[in-house]
Amino acid sequence: MQAPMNNHRNGQSAAGSLEQLVSSLQPNIAGILDRALLGQDITAEEAEALFGVSGLELSALVMVADELRHRTVGDVVTYVVNRNINFTNVCIKRCGFCAFSRDHREEEGYFIPTGEIVRRAREAWDLGATEVCIQAGLPPQMEGNLYVKLCEAVKSELPDIHVHGFSPEEVLYGSVRSRSTIREYLQALQQAGVGSLPGTSAEILDQEMRDRISPGRISVDQWTEVITTAHDLGIPTTSTIMYGHAETDGHKARHIALIRDIQKATGGFTEFVPLGFIHTEAPMYGHKLVDGVREGPTGTETVKVHAISRLMLNNWIPNLQVSWVKEGLKFGQYMLATGVNDMGGTLINESISTAAGAQHGQLVRPRELHHAIRDAGRIPAERHTTYDRMHVFEGEEDPQHPLDSLEGNLEEIFGSYQRMVKMEGFRFQHPRSAASAGSELAGSNEASPSPSSPTSSG
Repeated sequence: MQAPMNNHRNGQSAAGSLEQLVSSLQPNIAGILDRALLGQDITAEEAEALFGVSGLELSALVMVADELRHRTVGDVVTYVVNRNINFTNVCIKRCGFCAFSRDHREEEGYFIPTGEIVRRAREAWDLGATEVCIQAGLPPQMEGNLYVKLCEAVKSELPDIHVHGFSPEEVLYGSVRSRSTIREYLQALQQAGVGSLPGTSAEILDQEMRDRISPGRISVDQWTEVITTAHDLGIPTTSTIMYGHAETDGHKARHIALIRDIQKATGGFTEFVPLGFIHTEAPMYGHKLVDGVREGPTGTETVKVHAISRLMLNNWIPNLQVSWVKEGLKFGQYMLATGVNDMGGTLINESISTAAGAQHGQLVRPRELHHAIRDAGRIPAERHTTYDRMHVFEGEEDPQHPLDSLEGNLEEIFGSYQRMVKMEGFRFQHPRSAASAGSELAGSNEASPSPSSPTSSG
């Protein structure tokens, strides 16, 4: 087995540790790990074999992933200060894994008007955020250029903030509602100031599996078209996988391989983010809508997904992110030993995972991230959305971030999903009902609760 290019294991050669361990491995697994350390891409079939490892083979997999991470991106662990704005939970789709969305006839449907979206973005900017992530459900009879208008409104007020917004599913829906092509719609978003797209709505990029867990969802081909067109226009995107539901190891391996193939062709992915399925409130689990749905991934499976993602993507997508919202800060910290080099964002508001039953909160302060990163023996750094580093915190003393000094109940300050679905001031009104009442179409700058009230946030 080739010796690693860097020696960073407290005086003991990482190569020596790996060589000692590999002598006890099954030959086929040793060969796959050896090829990865030689800088070669492993195949989807080889990745599928790695999903079956345990014991010494699992330990070796984790060590190899950590070594590749160190060679490629070093010991700095990044994060971005951002806020999520999930402006509506009303959606025409009924995905089996989604506990966030509501039918327009349900009492818990909400819609945040444009003025309130801009206010939340301004509040985040004033607290040191550099990014707002704007995603939502797909409201019925939506105005076709709604997403474009939202982006224009935010950028008009805050020209320097990065709008990370609108999933491939939303881009497709916007293009259909506006009767434009995907390329034309993406160009309109780009002109409006969108900086990047979240590569969500990917789940598992296998059409048969998608038809099982989310019939009617954006297809694999459509998802790929949106992503590759965005890249061709110079709009970067993230990439994701949702695992731990009804998929097989082969599904996961082929999904990651497809992400790699797209990256080879376009170079437009900034990061890869594994997202564990949260079963607690998911309809396909609670109502037994899909056979064979599991209670989310095990801890071992989560370790494998992150480590194998590093092995498969290391040569093409250097940034591997762990979702602390899904895994919690403690387990997310452990993932730093499995090939991960990014802790995601502070978020400030998080609604989609919270609605599904995630128990890890909606905000993590920079000082908490710094502590977790340093405790893992790594160096924290704040980054921009596209991974340009803003501040590398080499020492133990950090300047206090505005989010660190916030006092009081964060739910009172920023609101929560649970509050939002109960607020009459943001209740969704179907366009037909609004028109009959003489109201403006949902999505316009209608009046919103007083921004000065801390409970106006959802």
